[in-house]
Amino acid sequence: MMRTHYCGQVTEALTGQTVTVSGWVHRRRDHGGVIFIDLRDREGLLQCVFDPDAVEAFAAADKLRSEYVVKITGRVRPRPAGTENANLSSGKIEVLGKEVELLNKAETPPFHPDDETVGEDTRLKYRYIDLRRPQMQKNLKMRHDVVKQIRTYMDTNGFIDVETPILTRATPEGARDYLVPSRTHAGQFFALPQSPQLFKQLLMMSGLDRYYQIARCFRDEDLRADRQPEFTQLDVETSFMTQDEIMKMIEGLVVGLWKDTLGVDLGTLPHMSFEEAMRRFGSDKPDLRNPLELVDVKDLVTDVDFKVFSGPANDPKSRVTALRVPGGADKLSRGQIDGYTNFVKNYGAKGLAYIVVKEWSTKGRDGLTSPIVKNIHDAALTSIFERTGAVDGDVVFFGADTYKVVSDALGALRLKIGNDLGLTAGGWRALWVVDWPMFEWDDKEGGRWVSPHHPFTAPKVQSADELRNNPGTVLSQGYDIVLNGVEIGGGSVRIHRPEVQQAVFDLLGIGADEQQEKFGFLLEALSYGAPPHGGLALGLDRMIMLMVGGQSIREVIAFPKTQTAACPLTNAPGMVDARQLRELHIKSTVPAKDAAKSSTPA
Repeated sequence: MMRTHYCGQVTEALTGQTVTVSGWVHRRRDHGGVIFIDLRDREGLLQCVFDPDAVEAFAAADKLRSEYVVKITGRVRPRPAGTENANLSSGKIEVLGKEVELLNKAETPPFHPDDETVGEDTRLKYRYIDLRRPQMQKNLKMRHDVVKQIRTYMDTNGFIDVETPILTRATPEGARDYLVPSRTHAGQFFALPQSPQLFKQLLMMSGLDRYYQIARCFRDEDLRADRQPEFTQLDVETSFMTQDEIMKMIEGLVVGLWKDTLGVDLGTLPHMSFEEAMRRFGSDKPDLRNPLELVDVKDLVTDVDFKVFSGPANDPKSRVTALRVPGGADKLSRGQIDGYTNFVKNYGAKGLAYIVVKEWSTKGRDGLTSPIVKNIHDAALTSIFERTGAVDGDVVFFGADTYKVVSDALGALRLKIGNDLGLTAGGWRALWVVDWPMFEWDDKEGGRWVSPHHPFTAPKVQSADELRNNPGTVLSQGYDIVLNGVEIGGGSVRIHRPEVQQAVFDLLGIGADEQQEKFGFLLEALSYGAPPHGGLALGLDRMIMLMVGGQSIREVIAFPKTQTAACPLTNAPGMVDARQLRELHIKSTVPAKDAAKSSTPA
């Protein structure tokens, strides 16, 4: 028998009993002729004690080293008074070892599982050691528990788990596809799915009514803390449900997960329009824990001498916005303010105007510190302070540029100041962002309409003609769920009428030939009686990251990629031999020496 109990399951309830445990030597300590072995497995640590009286067991324990794999049999007894460890479930007892079997030796590991200072590159290269860390084990267990709860919830609500293809064809969903060459169809390629979007819609047209899947998705895009080239989402699609009904069902799942897993009640999630989110927070995923808000002052500065303000103020496509920081005059140094100026430049802003409101109430403009106030008349200053609520001791920052630049820059500044001043610490705040624009205008490449979600999102109008006539004002039936400033999911009611879908394709610049080539099967399926349907995808990795308090989804994925989409553990991606390429009718244009260099992850 390899074990009778896991280490973390051996408690005072087993006092006096003989147990067998197996695991890794976490630590070995020799205290005056008595050897202590802290044994570790996935359930925790267990202290095992070896006295010289048990000659063979003592001699075997004396040879054990860190990360050796062993089996220990012994009697459970209370720890001596004063040596208990309240941090362990097994902290009131220890095992008096009688037998030791060495199952495998271990080389000295590159780092100890207790070492939290190891760099991520090293942790990922030796991921099998990194995963021995209690925190990583805890993260993966929580992921398992959450998935189990999801499956129970979906089953209870009548959903059917259906797998969809991994090898499919490329479709425009907003990110670059991973392509897979076909050996049997020379010169043609499969694409790995960015999401199961089209297939889950086809399942609705097939009468499945309620579908879900814990789906693997692939996107070849620039990475960041909450992105990976391959990731996992809860994919959901329903028929004959309204937008509100879909959102209510998903909200029930999310609220239940947080309550059952963390004991946190998210309450009823408020709904906020996309327009309001951008206006107040400069972001379509606002962190509501942060009390700072943007206030538009465009109409107050149309006639000031400060052209940086008056120019955008008289441009219908631009925005002039203020961000008030209560008490900022004392909390923010001049160096910090200068640093914020450089910070907003990362988001396209040319600079950052500000006013330090020191003694406005008693000294007027003489009580202000700012390089811009001399070019702003008293009436404008008075109106700005009244609208923003600024009083003595505050700092007011300003953004004036295109709508996007101002929103991006001051939205990011709001978050940074909130973090710097500790305004965003603790708690949970979730919301739905709704009423998204159906289209947004992209000035690149001569200008064109683009979709904020994807081209299968239904508009809030029923007529294809109305959609074609008013693309810039029509709202969509899209919705995102946001938690603490992180988008954890998004979805929409889908288009179920072929003429509306074709109108959307036309407005997005997807021509008739491309429509037939890439979406002919979808348009055909829509013509055979498609029901009203809609759905959503929740980012499983992001949700678990938030639950465990992580800073990156790499902390909750067993074998993630680096920021350069490489795997230090397996050295993937790697080169393949010429024979394999010939079978795929592919020839690499990258010189072998350059390919070899790039195939070695940093």
